[in-house]
Amino acid sequence: MSSPSPSPSSSRASARFRPRAALPPFWAQILIGLALGVLLGWIARATDADWLGRTLQEIGQTFVQLLKLAVGPLVFLAIAVSITTLRDVSDAARLAGRTLLWFLVTSLIAVAIGLTLGLLTDPGAGSGLTPADGALPEDRGSWLDFLTGIVPTDVITPFTEPNVLQIVFLAAVTGVAALRLGGRATPLIAFGESALALLQQALWWVIRLAPLGTVGLIGRSVDAYGWDLLGDYATFTADVYLGCALVLFGVYPLLLRFAAGLDPLRFFRAAWPALQLAFVSRSSVGTLPVTQKATERLGVPREYGSFAVPFGATTKMDGCAAVYPALAAVFVAEVFGVGLGPRDYLLIAFVSVIGSAATAGLTGATVMTTLTLSTLGLPLEGVGLLLAIDPILDMVRTATNVAGQAVVPVVVAAREKILDRAAYARATSSGIGDAAGSVPGPAPEVKAAA
Repeated sequence: MSSPSPSPSSSRASARFRPRAALPPFWAQILIGLALGVLLGWIARATDADWLGRTLQEIGQTFVQLLKLAVGPLVFLAIAVSITTLRDVSDAARLAGRTLLWFLVTSLIAVAIGLTLGLLTDPGAGSGLTPADGALPEDRGSWLDFLTGIVPTDVITPFTEPNVLQIVFLAAVTGVAALRLGGRATPLIAFGESALALLQQALWWVIRLAPLGTVGLIGRSVDAYGWDLLGDYATFTADVYLGCALVLFGVYPLLLRFAAGLDPLRFFRAAWPALQLAFVSRSSVGTLPVTQKATERLGVPREYGSFAVPFGATTKMDGCAAVYPALAAVFVAEVFGVGLGPRDYLLIAFVSVIGSAATAGLTGATVMTTLTLSTLGLPLEGVGLLLAIDPILDMVRTATNVAGQAVVPVVVAAREKILDRAAYARATSSGIGDAAGSVPGPAPEVKAAA
């Protein structure tokens, strides 16, 4: 007698519970993408395979474009919603002030490291570059442009360009206005929270493509620039990477250990996915959801973290706006034969701390560099010298930015006694897929210590 055949429902159930092939961890996928990108880029350059180079370029550009597609609405909703959530935070003004203070302190330390490295190594003196190698940049920055550019002329252009600084202004006005309206703004706030959750969910799907994007971005860089380009910029490149490494693995761990009494290794284990994505994507704003999820895993209250992390993603740039412009100013001054004095170094520190919002969390730091050079009276053609090497430098700069954007909320929360230290102690790096389904929800009131 033949055995009965399984019913369709049981077949579907067995298929549903059949284990899928386990993918490597996200960090391993990124490393595999890096290695594959370097290999394919080297093959494209060595064999002069234009089709391979174009393919790598299209893959990388598509990934970055998908990230940029969400920049405008993500920044607007994140800032506006985060301001409205501060209504549930006791002593919100105190927390915001402490956050800004630590942003300034760490930026000053970072710019001091950049200046010190520049003075010790003379990155432009032996580069072999001359003023004739420079060219005026297409985009220039000035204090007038920075100050007048904060207020948009209309509500559409900031989202189509995008101009993140103007989007932050619009979001701040919207959030504060919603707070003042009180109960009448409740439906609008609920809509904003739902829209932000929807956008973050869609962005998680893009972030899952980061390993593939890594192949295209790294491969294109190797194909386009090779290793020959590093010759003229060897000292400058080494300075940027060393300066960012000192901030990333020196300053931040010391702050965590001595200012907050926390284990730095636990921080890096939880924040590692955000640092990897930042290194590859070169976008602090594109990495924002991963950074915010890392701070929540580390025990930062959601209400406070949802304000501090987006605020940092648009203003906290220790790599792009502190270490890098300090070294760039020294580099350009040496190439053009211009001497810098103590007053110039103080101006560099001032520009780095006050003007960091000009970088706006997007790929590259051209605006910040031109702002620094114009303040010092250095030739803006020096920016043209740096554009060729910029993609290689921007990776470590952005990773440093994102680390600072996560460190400061952790330190402030710990010092204000609102950090969940038990959560911090057990924090680990969760996969991108695990975090993708998590969206903000209600949480208890956060009270800062007196």
